[in-house]
Amino acid sequence: MSTSSTPDTSESHRDTDKFKHLLQTPLLSEHLALNARVVDFGGWALPVNYGSQVDEHHAVRNDVGMFDVSHMTVSDITGPDTISFLRFLLANDIDKANSNNGKALYSCMLNEQGCVIDDLIVYRLSDQHCRLVTNAATNEKDMSWIAQQAAAYSIAFIERPELALIAVQGPNALKKMKQTFPEHSDFIESLNRFQGGFVNEAENNHDSLFIGRTGYTGEDGVEMILPATDASNTWQALLKNGVQPCGLGARDTLRLEAGMALYGNDLDEEHTPLESGLKWTVSLDERDFIGKSALLNDARFKTIGLILEDRGVLRGHQAVIIDGLPVGEITSGSFSPSLEKSIAIARIHINVQATIDDIVHVEVRNKQLQCRVVKYPFVKFN
Repeated sequence: MSTSSTPDTSESHRDTDKFKHLLQTPLLSEHLALNARVVDFGGWALPVNYGSQVDEHHAVRNDVGMFDVSHMTVSDITGPDTISFLRFLLANDIDKANSNNGKALYSCMLNEQGCVIDDLIVYRLSDQHCRLVTNAATNEKDMSWIAQQAAAYSIAFIERPELALIAVQGPNALKKMKQTFPEHSDFIESLNRFQGGFVNEAENNHDSLFIGRTGYTGEDGVEMILPATDASNTWQALLKNGVQPCGLGARDTLRLEAGMALYGNDLDEEHTPLESGLKWTVSLDERDFIGKSALLNDARFKTIGLILEDRGVLRGHQAVIIDGLPVGEITSGSFSPSLEKSIAIARIHINVQATIDDIVHVEVRNKQLQCRVVKYPFVKFN
């Protein structure tokens, strides 16, 4: 029997043929059954929204929503040199996570010039096992770079394409997770923020259910890493329990309100993390790591937050004008459903004065619109 929460997917399975030229997550048929607007996102068929992007955004801010993020790349690093390798590979120090197995660390992976190859989450599960979650668009270069750097270390580096990812985010995310999966309630309750692990650790199976209390929205919640064969049943269980499906559109406005960087917009191989608002992710300690020497040079840029005071919408690549001169550009901009104003992260020259509450201008369609400089994140969280 088909209901609004358990749609008939027989038609949507046939509709997946429309996207056979794209990479598909295990949940594509579920998205199509919900009449999602599916687009080509970096070579993947992914949902932008299921109706109202704004409603999906508010669901996450006020209640709970879920995202298919199975296009992200999961990989495992194991072996006696796991920690020493990651101390060399990453700009942030994995030893910050040594006090509690399962602790997650956010870091950038840099090239020799100190610029960002990718940003990622690493879970330290033991001294001989760490799990990485990296971006989809950078998959090929990431895997190649990591494998190249790993050659001198006693480790095994294995990509896990057989795994899917579902993010459940919002102030009621943990409550909904425990209601939907009561058998995992104690494990979910035990997780601190920025911590994760295998639900059935005794299985010692890297393909079993993994839950991390992490996310990309600013809200509390979890990210589930699970076998692709279990993805549809898990999605359906959450759907039946009233969790709102959310697409890429809401994911972008949520992360921007939270001041979280997006690779390809705010981060790239032309700028260092120090020039991209991520100084807090760099550990310039005694250890050596790839790109460290370049980071000791003076930064060329800095980032600021902007709120549009005039009518319009801020977008990437719009020029920032101060005292009549272009001094940088917006890297990420959008309308904020929470603030009901347009907001942006901008990268400007390091020697330009732009303090909190200053008024600057942004060039939008050949007009210079007033913006107020603010500190981000734009929305405050508990």
